[in-house]
Amino acid sequence: MAVSVTSRALDLLGAFDTGHRRLTLSAMARRAGLPLATAHRLAGELHRWGALDRAASGEYVIGRRLWDLGLLAPVQSGLRHAASPFLHDLYAATLATVHLAVRDDAEVLYVDRLAGHVSVPVVSEAGTRLPMHATGVGKVLLAYAPENVVVRVLAGLTRVTPYTVTEPARLLTQLRRVWAEGYATTGEEMSLGACSVAVPVRGPGGSVVAALGIVVPDLRRGRARLVAALQVAASGIGRTLSCTSSVQ
Repeated sequence: MAVSVTSRALDLLGAFDTGHRRLTLSAMARRAGLPLATAHRLAGELHRWGALDRAASGEYVIGRRLWDLGLLAPVQSGLRHAASPFLHDLYAATLATVHLAVRDDAEVLYVDRLAGHVSVPVVSEAGTRLPMHATGVGKVLLAYAPENVVVRVLAGLTRVTPYTVTEPARLLTQLRRVWAEGYATTGEEMSLGACSVAVPVRGPGGSVVAALGIVVPDLRRGRARLVAALQVAASGIGRTLSCTSSVQ
């Protein structure tokens, strides 16, 4: 089957990810599996349209027009808009880094983030995708994910830090605890020096549509206070989503 021009252009854009935000033309072609001449022609068209920009170094970066289009996606325009005031309230109450995330297949997609005052190593930002098993918001979303997603994640548990949970039985125990206690925690599993606690955000009908989390240096004290603050914010987001849905 012949590969369409659209497919090749999408492959070229797909060469970018959180670890490859700037790419030379040759690197784009290699990662997309395209001949250099084809990549050059498509990159020129994408640049003229605004999907790609050129940095001062000559490398390509994702263009502003793609960002503008991305903001129109329901996960951005709906959930992010509904959650924004509650994220700011949560940040004001804790001064910690606050995350809003959704599940994207078998990964966590961070929809929004407010950076905290306390210096904590945080690797996520809006638009980042991270492993579900190594993050607080990821464990919440995994606990309520379809069984086939859970099976896939359990089959590929990678170690990010020495503290990352990579034993399937242990992770399953943690997921059951999420159901029982209503929140998930991590201890330096995604980055050293950073702990997190997260709770589910429920949309219309009670289904879990997102996860809300906080990153702090230590959870040994103040966990109950953080969980309570998260649950109040998550409840407010859920009410807003339900009200929005009822008037549409």
